[in-house]
Amino acid sequence: MSQKTYYITTAIAYTSKTPHIGNTYEAVLTDAIARFKRLEGYDVFFMTGTDEHGQKIQLQAQEEGITPQAHVDKIAGEVRHIWDFMNTSYDKFIRTTDEEHEKTVQKIFKRLYDQGDIYKGSYEGWYCTPCESFFTESQLEENVCPDCGRPVERTSEEAYFLKLSKYEKRLMDHIESHPEFIQPESRKNEMVNNFLKSGLQDLCVSRTSFDWGVPVTFDEGHVIYVWIDALSNYITGLNYNPEGESGLLFNKYWPADVHIIGKDILRFHTIYWPIMLMALNVPLPKQVFGHPWLMVGQDKMSKSLGNVVYAEELVKHFGVDAVRYFVLHEMPFAQDGTLTYELLIARTNSDLANILGNLVNRTVAMVTKYFDGVIQPPSKAEAIDHELTDLALKTPGKVAEKMDQLKVAEAMDAIWTLLRRSNKYIDETCPWILAKDEAQKERLGTVLYNLLESIRISAVLLSAFMPETASKILDQINASNKDWDSIQTFVGTVVGEHVGVAEVLFARIDEKQKLIEINPALAEELDDKPKKQKQQKKKEKPPVVVEEIGIDDFAKVVMKIGEVIACEKHPDANKLLVSQIKIGEEVRQIVSGIANAYEPAQMIGKKLIVVTNLKPVNLRGVLSEGMILAASDQEGNLKLGTVDGDIASGSEVR
Repeated sequence: MSQKTYYITTAIAYTSKTPHIGNTYEAVLTDAIARFKRLEGYDVFFMTGTDEHGQKIQLQAQEEGITPQAHVDKIAGEVRHIWDFMNTSYDKFIRTTDEEHEKTVQKIFKRLYDQGDIYKGSYEGWYCTPCESFFTESQLEENVCPDCGRPVERTSEEAYFLKLSKYEKRLMDHIESHPEFIQPESRKNEMVNNFLKSGLQDLCVSRTSFDWGVPVTFDEGHVIYVWIDALSNYITGLNYNPEGESGLLFNKYWPADVHIIGKDILRFHTIYWPIMLMALNVPLPKQVFGHPWLMVGQDKMSKSLGNVVYAEELVKHFGVDAVRYFVLHEMPFAQDGTLTYELLIARTNSDLANILGNLVNRTVAMVTKYFDGVIQPPSKAEAIDHELTDLALKTPGKVAEKMDQLKVAEAMDAIWTLLRRSNKYIDETCPWILAKDEAQKERLGTVLYNLLESIRISAVLLSAFMPETASKILDQINASNKDWDSIQTFVGTVVGEHVGVAEVLFARIDEKQKLIEINPALAEELDDKPKKQKQQKKKEKPPVVVEEIGIDDFAKVVMKIGEVIACEKHPDANKLLVSQIKIGEEVRQIVSGIANAYEPAQMIGKKLIVVTNLKPVNLRGVLSEGMILAASDQEGNLKLGTVDGDIASGSEVR
């Protein structure tokens, strides 16, 4: 049986400037999917690269006093450097200035012209240079680009056009018969309602007002418009030949399984690109996934706002895998994610240092202390063992299911559910107590074996998301079985082998110290904060006045139904519980002061009312991403807020 193939691509990065962490997220996301598919046994081809032509590039090069080629060589080198130090495992890095790519683009353009799908005309309308996009009058408000918000210019020039209208119905039929083609669902609705239903105008595909582009071979002075050039990379990189037999890579890997792109370029990938392929009689990609943006606080990253964050700066302070974990885990499937240094510190301390690192360190240290590092054979399992082993064996399937849906954050949550359960297993079995009784040595060996196996399964799965960390964990537990088949059973840890040396995977971070390290200007502000808080506490509390609010004020609070899927006590606060709450398609961590009224086990399965649009906060070193509603009487009796009857998680409370 031949090995199943999987072809995945990023959008190629535009070489106008160095990519920030939001752009880098796309490469890391694509890498995680590619690595996971390889783990499952697929023959994967992962392609990325750079988009290097266009008017914007030519103008930037002129401003710098260098040639366009020198400019793109510099930026393309920076892009590749970032992708490499973020440990992305691409198979090919394509550049649109590559000779073979340019030749194939010229052949594609000529074929479309010869068969009547491209024709010559003239263009007069509005153009956005930064986005390399044309717009009609009806698409504009106040003469600014609807994509980037910058001014557009009126332009008029001779040009060639692609007959989009000819393929409009065929594309609509394809989208309707292939509901998985555009994901998430909201992106599909946006393309259908905003573009296809209103009718497509033929697309300008050549320019004469600048010359930094792929020349049209049969009409001197015309260069091929950047989107025809750029989009073709997905097949030129596989040695597609529009004039005859294509190369082995194209025949093996096309159609692409998924194009991973930013939501801002969805129109080009789900309307222009499919129509180009239809005209070429080439199968369409199976799926286009328009991922959300990574925001800084509430804002999109922008040089004009001064809030651009680069991957190299984050890695300097937190390390590659901590940054990979953060951007993959904090980006919901269909909504924008948020990046702040406070959130990164909180996630590092709670998820990486406490839940993951502490589990591995404790387990390896106990095997070393109690059995001189020798892995013991498991004996008869008890009920509590089955709870852990059953969850461990179900976890690969849960992760695979979420990865097939491209819900990467939820896939990682499934791994962390197993890690949390493993930590709880330590608390339940108390190995340090078992070690005091010689008669319990066999039982102690079983407990530690079960922990090593759960860690091994978790680490194998983690190799897709945090490859360096996964490798360190597998070395510490001396795991020799690291493939997909080995994590379908709970016997992959080899009895009699010696574990490695227990090492700290992630050190806990002092928030104040780290924030000052990142921005020394914060030192005075952070030093004054405790004093101001003390002074505030000393002030006499004013009488409580319940102020009436209007319906508009109330409407600002977003409340939804959330289901508790995991819960544990806060590591540093007796009154706090840390719950993992599923709200529709996302899982949030919420810290609540309810430990005096509820045990963690009582929380599992409860459907609660959750305030979902609160700003995330760090409570005693643990991140909290919302609030659950509860009521207490004068005696302090506390009850959680819920709704009458069963209702799906994610339902909005009105």
